[in-house]
Amino acid sequence: MTPNSNYSILIVDDTQQNVQVLSQILRDVGYKVLAAFNGQDALNLLSKRIPDLILLDVMMPGMDGIELCGVIRERAETSSTPVLILSARGDAESVMRGMDAGANDFLPKPILHHDLVAKVRAMLDEVHSN
Repeated sequence: MTPNSNYSILIVDDTQQNVQVLSQILRDVGYKVLAAFNGQDALNLLSKRIPDLILLDVMMPGMDGIELCGVIRERAETSSTPVLILSARGDAESVMRGMDAGANDFLPKPILHHDLVAKVRAMLDEVHSN
């Protein structure tokens, strides 16, 4: 399936440069992008709009990405929204914590452009083929 401009992706990362780079990659292949710079902003945004996919950074001040993933899974309106965790911490414990919190998948940083696009496409294809 090719990217569909009707698909929106929420990026949650406390580093503005990361958000800008990820946004550009995803926009270049046709996705709409929403952004939040911390867990609370993400939850506020999610109370107004549910994206097709959520990209979460793990290391953020306050509520980290793994805690945020748990909250996303607890909310009925986002319980089945695909979550892809992105983290510079690719150790087994961090990966397992993310998956245990309800993430659908995990990509280590730095992220290669084609790996991100391929993973996002695969996750959206899986959700929208069911």
